Amino acid sequence: MSEPAFTLGVEEEYLLVDRTTRDIARDPPVDLIAQVEAKLAAQGQAGQASPEFLRAQIEVQTRVCRTAREARDDLARLRRAVADIAGAHGLAPIAAATHPFALWRGVGATDKDRYRALERDLQGVGRRLVICGLHVHVGIEDDELRIDLMNQVGYFLPHLLALSTSSPFWQGEDSGLASYRVAIFNELPRTGPPDHFESYGEYRRQLDRLVKAGLIEDASKLWWDVRPSVRFPTLEMRITDMCPYLDDAIAIAALYQCILSMLWRLKRQNQRWRIYPNMLVKENRWRAQRYGFDSGLADFGKGEIVAYADLLEELIELVQPDAERLGCVAEIGNTRRILARGTSAHRQRATYAKAIAAGADRGDALKAVVDGLAAETVEGL
Repeated sequence: MSEPAFTLGVEEEYLLVDRTTRDIARDPPVDLIAQVEAKLAAQGQAGQASPEFLRAQIEVQTRVCRTAREARDDLARLRRAVADIAGAHGLAPIAAATHPFALWRGVGATDKDRYRALERDLQGVGRRLVICGLHVHVGIEDDELRIDLMNQVGYFLPHLLALSTSSPFWQGEDSGLASYRVAIFNELPRTGPPDHFESYGEYRRQLDRLVKAGLIEDASKLWWDVRPSVRFPTLEMRITDMCPYLDDAIAIAALYQCILSMLWRLKRQNQRWRIYPNMLVKENRWRAQRYGFDSGLADFGKGEIVAYADLLEELIELVQPDAERLGCVAEIGNTRRILARGTSAHRQRATYAKAIAAGADRGDALKAVVDGLAAETVEGL
């Protein structure tokens, strides 16, 4: 069995905020993304920044990277370019899954045919999509292998979500969830864990039935937590929140890359990870959405809830050979640092509580949260 490339590609989505009001930028320059692209082209790389569903959003995509370190270097360059251009217009990017207090009403959609069609189709559900996600592509050229690994990797996706949570606030209120973005995204059709498919052929048959019936145009409308990429020979992980700290995003991307490598390694040895029903996986998905890593996840082999710290250590040990082979031992180790200092959801709540304790009103406390997110987004670039 030939080894997949296991290349790495990372897509990040940022919200643009007004540095004075700290609210979402309601009327960003129409050519802002073109300016970012021009800056990147001057550095010898173009085609890595694009519009997203909202005018106040911008998406960046790394090149095809061989290692997590290479992906980090590319993302650092992309974040800096976006921050520099946005800063010239009195704006700042925040790498968070939701804005702490912005109201979704009045946040305009990007004027493109695809996004206008989405707005017409999704209606109120679409208008609430003031959210940003971290998407990670891992190169797996073989169609059958891509589907086989998709079936197995679903078990681990709640573990990744728990490390990424950055959306506790929604429209100025603490949602009580570590990832409110997932709750918003769940309102869309064709989201959540994908079905299990016996083969690539079965996946294509079911997809073609949706297309033939006129329900979707193509596989880009499958918004599952993980999916075969529409454009690339990759398996795309989509469950995670955006991470303000760049090193947190890279740690999660490297862990996903290593999990897929581990599953392939098992397959080569005529073994496989047990495929659990989506009913069970969804319970862990909910726990990660609600608590992050604070209250543990279910170990279905043991039949009990296990502390996340213990699960993470087991996972790190499980993928150690893969981390060594792929050159990302340090990045995998950084997942322990996320656990030690907390995710963005922890820090946002702590910043809010500290400001309130110091006498700030709710509005100013939420602005302090935005300031923290803007600072973390460009830290260490």
